[in-house]
Amino acid sequence: MSRCILIVLDGCGAGEAPDSAAFGDLDHPATVRHVWETLGGFDTPSLADVGFLSACGIREVDGSSTRGAWGRLRELSQGKDSVTGHWEMMGIVTPTPFPTYPNGFPIDLVRAFESEIGVGIIGNKPASGTDILKELGEEHMATGKPILYTSADSVFQLACHEKVVPVERLYEMCRVARRICVAPNDVQRVIARPFIGSAKSGFQRTGGRKDFPIPPPPNLVDQVGDVLGIGVVPELFDGRGFRPVPRTQSNEQHAKALFEAMRSDARFIFANFEDFDMLYGHRNDPAGFGSALERFDVTLGRVLDALEAKDLLILTADHGNDPTSASTDHSRELVPVVAIGKGVRPGPLGDHPGMTAIGATVASHLGVPWGVGRSLL
Repeated sequence: MSRCILIVLDGCGAGEAPDSAAFGDLDHPATVRHVWETLGGFDTPSLADVGFLSACGIREVDGSSTRGAWGRLRELSQGKDSVTGHWEMMGIVTPTPFPTYPNGFPIDLVRAFESEIGVGIIGNKPASGTDILKELGEEHMATGKPILYTSADSVFQLACHEKVVPVERLYEMCRVARRICVAPNDVQRVIARPFIGSAKSGFQRTGGRKDFPIPPPPNLVDQVGDVLGIGVVPELFDGRGFRPVPRTQSNEQHAKALFEAMRSDARFIFANFEDFDMLYGHRNDPAGFGSALERFDVTLGRVLDALEAKDLLILTADHGNDPTSASTDHSRELVPVVAIGKGVRPGPLGDHPGMTAIGATVASHLGVPWGVGRSLL
């Protein structure tokens, strides 16, 4: 049986996109290459061997002997986030940007939300997830009012302490937000952000995060059906077309789930490893980013050893998040793409328009009829 394993290294961009300035990225982002240059390199022999580092423009790595086909993809969608990236991989190009809120959400939307949930909110502004807890965590614990905040992305984020607001109640409030966030305030994702701790000991977000995105249009996941998703992936597609599996919350947990998936009968495994982005890109921590790549490299080595004769492995990213820049937001970059396995001729693929090429490659390998994008192989 032919099988495809698609792994997204969240935030691991491969150099500024031609339209990066239009997205506010004026400092020439190049996530993986800048981390390499800042640290003086990192130890990732498997990523080097398959051509991932070459795809990211790291000249110190010789890509001539790679075992993979490698190149870069230019996103067509008007976004630089996980939803638009993953959607485009599966054939959904988003031509109109989702709304963002640099000055907070409109007061009428906030009032409607407060009326529905029966309690007022605090916050309502763009903020880092850790900074907003330092600023408002104590007030939230004293008042019970949820903390509402956003970012440079189209997100409506709601943070509550697990001892003040039970997690299921937080999810219920997020479902309310998802229902009322319609055009022109059709926010791309509502995100539950539970946390624990205290002002004295420090607040920490827990593994109870849950995403409530806009349901996607028809896409390749629907066509394949019975897809085994790992990490945030099923939530990005509102669960449609995916096997019901527990949500994993860290690269370590994703790796364990990935190896379990590879022992299953799944034809299409679609995984996202988000620690690069969530823990290090958004916190401008290149050292942590490099260490996470080294840890993932060990996982990749095990994946390569476990590949079967009819398997196709694809590595890519959904956007950039350069931890060496002044910004803590995502960056508009080309994304690396690597293919290893059946039917792959090792060597450079060059740059291609459209992350839709990934879905076309998956469909071709699995023998699934699909007319969006052009296969890389």
